[in-house]
Amino acid sequence: MTSRDAADRHGWVPMARIVQTDVVGVDPVTMLTGPIPATRRVLEQASLDVDDVDLFEVNEAFASVVLAWLDELGASWADTNVNGGAIAHGHPLGATGAALLTKLVHELQRTGGTYGLSAMCIGFGQGVATLVERL
Repeated sequence: MTSRDAADRHGWVPMARIVQTDVVGVDPVTMLTGPIPATRRVLEQASLDVDDVDLFEVNEAFASVVLAWLDELGASWADTNVNGGAIAHGHPLGATGAALLTKLVHELQRTGGTYGLSAMCIGFGQGVATLVERL
């Protein structure tokens, strides 16, 4: 991740750009639901629908997070965590967000998809979602 200026200065070719990102607060008791309103808000701010997104990376802090997210948003199972989630790859606290975005951007490059969305819950009642566009 870098600024456009730094990429130009060093001759780096960007793979994707961040279209929209947002952090939301939810009831800390039900913190695992945070990715749901975060995803809704990011899609609304970008004027997109869940069907406009090609790939999703939803962190599996627990398997129920992804199941609830899929159920609430109606996203495609086939387009979500296509190479496995945290249950398969691990959940390195503090680095999970970067890992999700890295997997997402590389998979968009591999498949030729346009939009990808990453979502995760954060302890103490937060959720974050980030929408990227392959360049």
